[in-house]
This record gives sequence, C-alpha cells and structure tokens, in this order.
Amino acid sequence: MNKVFELKKLIFFLFILNANPVFCQIEKPYFQQQTNFKIEVVLDDVNNKLQAFEVIDYTNNSPDTLYYIWFHLWPNAYKNDRTAFSEQLLQLNRSDFYFSSEEKRGYINRLDFKVNNVTASLTDHSLYIDVVRLNLPAPLPPGKTIKITTPFQVKIPYNFSRGGYIDNTYQITQWYPKPAVYDRNGWHTMPYLDQGEYFSDFGDYNVEITVPNKYKVAATGQLKDNASDSTNSTGMGLETAKNTSTYFYSQKNVHDFAWFADKNFIIKQDTLQLKSGKVINVAAYFTPEGKDIWKNSISYIKKSILSRSTFLGEYPYNTATAVEAKMGFAGGMEYPTITSISPPGSERELEMTIEHEIGHNWNQGILATNERDFPWMDEGINTYYDDRYAQLNPGHEHNEDTKGFFKKRLPRDFSDFTYRLAIANKTDQPINTTSQNFSENNYGIIAYYKSSLWMKKLENYMGRLSFDSTMKVYYEQWKFKHPYPKDFEQVFQKESDKNVEPIFDLLDKKGFLEEQPKKTIKPAFLFSLKETGKYNYVFLSPAVGANYYDKIMLGALIHNYTLPEPDFHFLLAPMYATGSKRFTGLARAGYNLMSYGSIRKAEISLSGESFSMNEYTDSTGMENFIGFSKLVPSLKLTFRNKNAQSQVNKYIQWKTYFIEESSLLFNTDTIQQTTVITYPKSNRYLNQLTFNLDNNRVLYPYSANIIAEQAEDFVRFAFTGKYFFNYPNGGGMNARLFAGKFIYLGDKTLTKQFNTRRYQLNMSAPNGEDDYTYSNYFAGRNEYEKAPSQQIMIRDGGFKVHTDFLYNKIGKTDNWLAALNLKTDIPPTLNPLQVLPFKIPLKLFFDAGTYAEAWQKDAPTGKFIYDAGFQISLFKDLVNVYVPLLYSKVYSNYFKSSIEGNRFLKNISFSIDIQNFKLSKILDVPGL
Repeated sequence: MNKVFELKKLIFFLFILNANPVFCQIEKPYFQQQTNFKIEVVLDDVNNKLQAFEVIDYTNNSPDTLYYIWFHLWPNAYKNDRTAFSEQLLQLNRSDFYFSSEEKRGYINRLDFKVNNVTASLTDHSLYIDVVRLNLPAPLPPGKTIKITTPFQVKIPYNFSRGGYIDNTYQITQWYPKPAVYDRNGWHTMPYLDQGEYFSDFGDYNVEITVPNKYKVAATGQLKDNASDSTNSTGMGLETAKNTSTYFYSQKNVHDFAWFADKNFIIKQDTLQLKSGKVINVAAYFTPEGKDIWKNSISYIKKSILSRSTFLGEYPYNTATAVEAKMGFAGGMEYPTITSISPPGSERELEMTIEHEIGHNWNQGILATNERDFPWMDEGINTYYDDRYAQLNPGHEHNEDTKGFFKKRLPRDFSDFTYRLAIANKTDQPINTTSQNFSENNYGIIAYYKSSLWMKKLENYMGRLSFDSTMKVYYEQWKFKHPYPKDFEQVFQKESDKNVEPIFDLLDKKGFLEEQPKKTIKPAFLFSLKETGKYNYVFLSPAVGANYYDKIMLGALIHNYTLPEPDFHFLLAPMYATGSKRFTGLARAGYNLMSYGSIRKAEISLSGESFSMNEYTDSTGMENFIGFSKLVPSLKLTFRNKNAQSQVNKYIQWKTYFIEESSLLFNTDTIQQTTVITYPKSNRYLNQLTFNLDNNRVLYPYSANIIAEQAEDFVRFAFTGKYFFNYPNGGGMNARLFAGKFIYLGDKTLTKQFNTRRYQLNMSAPNGEDDYTYSNYFAGRNEYEKAPSQQIMIRDGGFKVHTDFLYNKIGKTDNWLAALNLKTDIPPTLNPLQVLPFKIPLKLFFDAGTYAEAWQKDAPTGKFIYDAGFQISLFKDLVNVYVPLLYSKVYSNYFKSSIEGNRFLKNISFSIDIQNFKLSKILDVPGL
C-alpha cells in the first residue's frame, strides 16, 4: 500500500476523533413540546379518591422522531416508603410519611393508555416508581400531533407535601399523568420531591371538576360554567353521584393545573384593570378562621400583580387567585394563576406570602425554568422582587423590633443571619446547585436569599435603569418558554455595554458575593446575635456557680461567643466561692481554621478550670478544702461530608490533661504522739485521642466513639456505639454498646493497681471519684451521704446501680469489660405520669454486661450481671433520674449488707448530663 495514502488516512482519522467533542457541543436549536389537556375528574370525599379521564394532544416540535414519551405519575410518590420522595423526607429529618398508615398514603392506578386509539404499553423506570415510559405504537415524527388518552384513579394522600387532604379540605396538585419535558437537553425524567419543584411543558387546559354539593372549588384558569345537582355521566364515561356540582375551568398557555375544594370557603372577588386597559378577575378563598387576617387579601393580590407587571411585564392571564390551604408548613405554593397559602399568623405575613407566591406567576408560571436543576432562576429572582416590593410598600422591610430584652438582641434579618452562619461554618453551597443536592438549610438561604443578593449585585453592576429594561427584554423574549441560565446570561450580555461574565461566574462560587468590611469591637451585656457581620462583640455578664464544697460562687463572665462563632474565641469566668473562700473559675480560648476542603474545621484550643472537690473538717472544727486545677490543650479536626444532606458528624480530637490535685494525708508524729494532717499536691497527665462519628438522621440515628487514653502506667481503650430504634407512633429505644480494654505499661504491680484504680473499667455506676478528667459536673463530687452521693455518670458499663462503699466496686476490672444498655420510651397510654398536668417522659432501662474476672474460677459474680428499672428524663435529658427495680443477686446482697434504712430511696441515682445540652434545642437556627 501507498504509505503517503495511509498517512493521509491516519491524519483524517485523528481529525475526526478530535473534532467529535466539538460536534457534540453544538447545541440543538430551541424547541418546546406542546401538551394540551382535557380532563374530567370526580371527587369521592368518602374514600378520598379521584376518578378521572384525560385526553392529551401531544405535539412533537422537536427535530427528533420520538418512539416513546416519559410520563410523571407523581401520586405514586406516596405509595410506599421506598420512593425518592420518602427517602428525601428522611434526609430532611422528617419521618411522618415513613411511619404513616396505609390510609394516609396515596397512589395512581387504573391506567389504560391509548395513542390514537391504539393500546400502548408502559415500561417502569429503573429507579422511580412515579415515572413510567409510554411506548408509542408508531413513531412520532417532528411536527406531528398524537392523541393520548387514559382513565386513571388517584388515592389522594394526606397532605404531606403541598397537596392532598386534611380533614375534608382538598389540595389537588400534581395529580394527573403528565408528560415529562423533552427539550434540547433531552428528557427530564424526575421523581416527585418535597425539596425541588417542577418542570413541565406548556399547553391549553380544559378541566371539568365534579364534587359533592356544598364544596366550593378554586382552580387554575377561568371558571366557565357551574352545574349543580348533576346526575348525568360525564362526557368521557365517568359516573357521577347525585347531589354533585360540576365546575368547568379553562386556561391557555400554562404548564400545570391545580385545584382546591373546601365546604367552608369564604370567597371574595373583584376586578383589576392593568395599565394596558385589560381587566382581570381577582379572587381570594379562605376559611372562617382566617377571615380577620384575610380581610384585605384582594388588595394584596392586586398590589402584587401591579408591581410585578411594572417590574417585568404585564400579567398575561385573565384570573389570579389566592387560596387558604392547610399544608402542614408555613408559607405558600404557586401554580399557574392560583396559589395556596398556609394559615398565616398576621396580615403582614399574609401580604408578603401572597406577594411572593403571586410573583411566581412570572418566574415559574410564565418563565418556566427547570426549577429542579436551577431553583435560583425561580426562587432567587422572585425573592429579589420581594425586596423591590417591600421598598415600594413601607412597613414591609426587615424591621428592628426593640420590644423585649431578648428581641433587641436577635437578628433584624434572619435570612441574612443564617446566610452568614453557613458561610462562616463553610457549609454553604454555590447558587448553581440543583434542588436535590442542596442541604435543607442551604435550599432556603442560598437558592432564595443569596440568589436575591446576586440579583441585587447584577442590578448594581448594570445600574437600575439598564437592569430593569434588560429584565423586561428577558421576559418578553422568553415568556411561555423554558430559559436556562445561559439564556438568561446571553440576554444580559447582549443588552449591556459591560461584560457581565464575572458576575455570572459567581453563580458557581461559594462564600460571600462581596468583600466583607472589617469588624469593630463592641462591648455588650450577656449576648447578642444582631449585626454579627459588623461587630466583634465582647460580652460581660454575671457568673454564678455552685457545688457542695465551694457553695455559691459569684463572679463575672467575659466572652466573645456568638453566632457565627469568631475565629478567635475566648471565655473567662473568674468567681469567688462563698464556701471555700477561694477563687475558682474556668477559662477557654480557641482558634478556628475553616476550610472548604476535606477538613472543614480545625480548632486549636486551651482550657482550664479550678474548683474544690472535697472538704475535711479537722478536730479543731476548721474546714479545709481540697481542690483541683487542670489545663487542657486540644486539637480538633472536623471532617466535611461529601453529601451536603448528610447528618453525619465526624471528627478526631487530641487532648492532653495536665491536672494538679490536693489530697488529704495523715502522718503520725512519733515524738509528740500526734496525728499530723497535711494537704500535699500532686500532678498527673493524661493523653486522650478520640475518634467520633455520629449520624443525627431522623430515622435510626447512631454514633460510634473510640477513645484511646494513656498515662504513666497504663493505656485504656474504649468503644461506645449507640443506635436508636424509632417507634412508628413516636419515641423509640436507645441501644448502647460498650467495650473496653485496660492494659498496663510494663509489669502489673500492686502499686500500679492502686494508682490506676480510678482509670479502670467499671460496670457499676461511676461517681465523682471516677471522673478522672473532671469533665462532668458533680454537685458533690466525693460525697458518700445524702442526695449528692447518689449522682452518677453514664460511662463504661453504664449501670444505674452504684456500689460506692466497696473498695473494688462490683464489675470493676483492670482487664476487659463489655456491656449492653437499653432504654425505651413508654407509650403515653401506658405512662402513669400522664395524669399530671405537665409532661414527664417515663422510660424503662435494662443493662447487662460481663467482664474478665467474671469468667475466672471462683468469680465474684456470675458471668453476666444486670439491672433494670424506670428512668425519668427532665429538661430535655439534662437531668436523668434512675429507679432500679431489678438487679443481679450480687447487687441485692451488697444493698442488704451496706445500706441501712430505706434502701429503695437510697438506690435511686441521678445524672446531670450537661454534655447533652445543645443550643439548637433552644434556638431554632438552621445549621446550628
């Protein structure tokens, strides 16, 4: 063969190979499909069902021949707990649907698709139960139209998400078989999700709704006719019962249809003339309970339409309706020409919600972007115009409420506050994130709030006049279409004499949109969350403490802790103890290194504290106080989750405890024949390495904690795993598994055994003496009488019975130990404390364990020991009271030999678990 010819072929082949990516990137010309609907539907309010029939005229405006059409069957999202919707709710920390009854769930069935009167088969989607593929009996060429028909039945779900029933009110949304969008980017087959909205094709709708008499109906579009007491079958073969009413609604050029039915609707109606002279009908449907708040609702709807018509372009439809609907969440939900509003708390809240939801007619209804992939194009742009509306209507800005001590210290703008908190914590995400990939917190503060700030930045960059005129060009060019971000950018680039690319590049970046000003130091009393982006606060407040030895401690608390947490943070709490007559207190200083990398947060800190831990009264009556001081340097690395929705918290932490303790020493003076009491001080250290993983998901949360500790004579390993089993009707069972191993460094000697007693593994409830790092709060750390002696901490074996009077407590070991602790909620119907006027959670606990010595010959106990009883949890688990009722014989023998008087009361123990305190239980701050 000719080598030159072969070389030419090779060059040509390489050219084609390299050119293919270029060819693939050539975008198809814009097109959109047309889907016209005729639907007849009958409501069965006894069984919460819909019987319906639909006819779809589907026009293929694409350049491609279609062999199938993907359909959304979104009522099937409620069919079982294995749908994408159910899985996402669990990610959003909601288990109400997962544990719902069959009665409250929903589905769509009785489908019989025909295409041009020819039966067509369905193919299930490989991932989603609420998406199917309609296989066309014959190919659908470009420019051609087919008629698709099917009957269908919907079991209406309880309103878990935007639509369904609550009592005898109905919010019928996403209820009919609907073709998925096919555009220049292909098919958009998406399941129904709670976080993440819609993307549908435009079409003309004619819908006939039959409901039992007394129901009033509000729906998308214009009411054409109303026939009462219908006894005839519908035109499509659906049988209707007697005493029904039929409503005929029609609307052109919309991409969805929703309707609402309630027997108690109060209806207000009026007309509104637009600037062009066009007159539209305005209506509000609300319940008797909401009549006072909704009295000005018509005015709110009118103002909203006029403002958006001014900002973007005239409202194109003939009706606009707002409906009060119980939806289980605050706010509203938009559909073409109609919006549903949850019962608001005030007129101001109602006006701003109506304004926002009516505004979606432009940025969702008319400019029908892909909300699932680009929520900012809807929510962010809409929120930007909310702020423009507020500027035109004084009294609707973020007002500073100066009434009340706490309100004066709360943020003026909660959205701005949570936005700054997410960025400070490096948990924010780019604006250009899909709905389903946002964390729950970021969906609100990024897709809505930060996106609105980005729009404001774009406005400032262009100037308001140029910005407004460009937005009107965008509206006119893309109304009744499906614009993408690039289309939006191209309009601005074409209309502007500036390069807008740097502004649009910010859509893909994390962090602030603007350089933040340098903060100034500001003193304040107690705390403040206001204007934390402007000030570095230094707080001063009284400090009060108490324990059995120091008694009441009074002092000052100086700190700079606020939200977001400053990189450098400190706390100083010097106090004077009225009992020990000495200075006590604690202090801490730390520095955070934040990153968007795999280690989200690195904190270097140093903490210390000093308190009394015991008291001895000598023969002269003089009180002598024995105390401790500790200094703890620490390094903590908190890891980032790859999945933003994950509830997992992972960190590794190193601590070294430097502890100085006073002790009580008795010596005999052999010359004077007297006892000499001294209070020598000793020093010790402990190195501690912790690996922690916890998943705070709503369903079956768990945690795993591994601690390795080393001191002069030993190494100690401990694993603690926790798992929570949810009950369908609330509450659940906590399971805790502990395994520990104690190892001597060098030979085991009696001296080492004695010196390491407090570090050894313990089955019986540890008391203050066993708290070798002084990390738990004890009211009376070394008491053996009265109530303070009954305080314990949950560690090691986690038993609730204590054997403090024994030198070697029951179940104590310097080898290995394993235990299982179970704790279960008691159903309210079985809780005897339910008769009280206030709620007291009553639980049952059971502990079982074993340890090395139990397996030796002549063991002091059986191989396994146990205890069980009642637990009362108070103040959100900060204080827990344990009442042991059953326990191993070895414990029973101990109680009989060691405890005098009322053993039952003396066996009761309690723990003060300050480590369970979480600020998020008090402050409802997203991402806290």
